Amino acid sequence: MYIKQSIEQLAPYVPGIQPQMDGHVIKINANENPYPPSPQVQQLLSGFDFAQLRYYPDATSQRLRKLIAAHYQLSSDHLFCGNGSDEIISYLFQVCFEEQDTIATPYPTYTLYKTIADIHRVHTVYVPTRDDFTIDTQALAQTGAKGLFIANPNAQTGLLLSLTEIEELLKQYDGLVVIDEAYIEFAPATASACELVARYPNLVVLRTFSKSYSLCGIRVGYSLANPVLVHALDKCRDSYNVSHLSQLLAEAAFEDQAYLQSTVKKIVATRERVTAALTDLGFEVLPSEANFVLCKPVHGSAIDIYEFLKARHVYVRYFDSPRLSDKLRITIGTDAEMDVLLKYLHEFTGVKSV
Repeated sequence: MYIKQSIEQLAPYVPGIQPQMDGHVIKINANENPYPPSPQVQQLLSGFDFAQLRYYPDATSQRLRKLIAAHYQLSSDHLFCGNGSDEIISYLFQVCFEEQDTIATPYPTYTLYKTIADIHRVHTVYVPTRDDFTIDTQALAQTGAKGLFIANPNAQTGLLLSLTEIEELLKQYDGLVVIDEAYIEFAPATASACELVARYPNLVVLRTFSKSYSLCGIRVGYSLANPVLVHALDKCRDSYNVSHLSQLLAEAAFEDQAYLQSTVKKIVATRERVTAALTDLGFEVLPSEANFVLCKPVHGSAIDIYEFLKARHVYVRYFDSPRLSDKLRITIGTDAEMDVLLKYLHEFTGVKSV
């Protein structure tokens, strides 16, 4: 056939189970937002002139770029918009890395970094997190890699790397530093590295509309970076990479910061309640700053609990991977969904602790 050997050998990215959402399922395995998007999104859709779909979208998403840039007090040439932040990660490999280059990333983390690196025949060095799962930035800097990819908060653990640590890394490491802030809205407001973009030309900050804005379905992400890098990304960008409707919906959601803060506040409150409840059930719970928690059960194995919940149409995330196979990652849903989860966990632990 005509398929590259490297692609034949590729281990693809594997998302969580996508059950049919028939009204009887609690899906808390993909870190999706349990609340609907801003009412402004619904209003835009209800009044949308579908004749506009005859035309190609704005190729560079200029209105969206300017809107976001103004929010961060940057010029729009610092902004790049993509079909989800995953697309931007792929473009970064096209622009910044030659075949046989090396990137480094913590372990555990978002596994798509390695998948995309493999596609582009770039080596990945995993730097183990410490025993408490915190990220060792010194060890990352000492790998000699051409670029570092850090999810912050981290994608599997929810742990937050401080802004001070990020800036110290930038001061000592001159390779590309990509800080993936998919979950940053659920962390303290001062945690984002966006404020460092204007000072460090080797920094890229990735953001998404999927998590906090409840817009997984439209696939829109953006990056903040030095204008020289943004210009290079634009040269590799697909001709119309963000659809017209997606641009409009992202603009509507971004303009409603009050709604964003209200849903984030509810999720954070539920996260703290669920963390306390899981702890009372004997789980070891990492202190998350994301919209999920990573926890280790005491009564029974993680895989047994995963199957027990799945049989009751409650889907959480199980990773059959080193350092994670004894744990579950649970997305924070609505309070009602979390009450059902906790009810079943009480049932399970009650059986196992007899």
